[in-house]
Amino acid sequence: MGDFFYSLVMDTIKWGIIGCGDVCEIKSGPGLQKATHSQLVAVMRRNAEKAKDFAHRHGVPNWYFRPEELINDPEVNAIYIATPPKFHLEYVKLAAKSGKPIYLEKPMGRNYQECKEMIEICELADVPLFVAYYRRKLPYFQKVKSLLESGIIGTPTLIKLELYKSIKPDDNSPTTNWRVEPEISGGGYFHDLASHQFDLLEYFFGEITQVHGVKNTALVKNSAEDSISSSFQFKSGLIGSGSWTFTSLYDQFKDEVLIMGTKGRITFGYFNGNIPIVVETDTGKQEFIIPYPAHVQQPLIQTIVDELRGIGTSPSTGKTGARANWVIDQVLN
Repeated sequence: MGDFFYSLVMDTIKWGIIGCGDVCEIKSGPGLQKATHSQLVAVMRRNAEKAKDFAHRHGVPNWYFRPEELINDPEVNAIYIATPPKFHLEYVKLAAKSGKPIYLEKPMGRNYQECKEMIEICELADVPLFVAYYRRKLPYFQKVKSLLESGIIGTPTLIKLELYKSIKPDDNSPTTNWRVEPEISGGGYFHDLASHQFDLLEYFFGEITQVHGVKNTALVKNSAEDSISSSFQFKSGLIGSGSWTFTSLYDQFKDEVLIMGTKGRITFGYFNGNIPIVVETDTGKQEFIIPYPAHVQQPLIQTIVDELRGIGTSPSTGKTGARANWVIDQVLN
């Protein structure tokens, strides 16, 4: 981290956001403000009126509509890039030149090659790079991790992922929904949501080394994949499979992860903190309900602030974040 300027001099990490859109309203923006030794001091958006509006509503002192202005603001000593994936590489290049640490939204890039390039850019600039895979620090998933580590289900032997979501009104309109436009997002909802799933699985079980997948596009006007099936294996030998569709009926929604072990099983959900964590063994059944915090990125943000101040380590870096893109690339061939 260069001369460790941030841990030796900066008692407070002062953030600037590039791309203050919807994800910043509740998930991340307030988390940057509420984390200890953290402040949000500037925001930027190409639409000047929307940047100004966000700043006024959230009590942020400075707003810009050019990324260079935010990056060069002397009050900003760390940069959060919260744009769609298409722009990540471009803004990482700009931000890295400033020498300021970077926190990057997920998925990290449109593909693994872009992620590798961002990692190399930041390594050459000696700039820390973190990625917003915030489930790594949410209490809900920390509980799943602790249950696995306790050995309550014995040795994990099989993983099964199922995610079935319904069509949204704008899913056939890339002009209003960038998540289904591969040129902007890298793919469809699979890129956006399965990236969280694969990242967390590697956090629990280590690297995935073998991946196979098939895909289909059922929506006539949507060029992104919307039905996917995959099998995968971890370096440890543990195997898993997954099925995703974003074309189901609303009342057929399903979000479930099943982890089988030699002494029992754990089931939980990825995208709703109200889904209980269920442990079933030969001694009975236990349920744990652990709601998400108000600002889901705040626990991860705190680890980043702590690392930049030299008093901790964040579990989500550029290198770990790129892994989800690698797996997705393999699934989609």
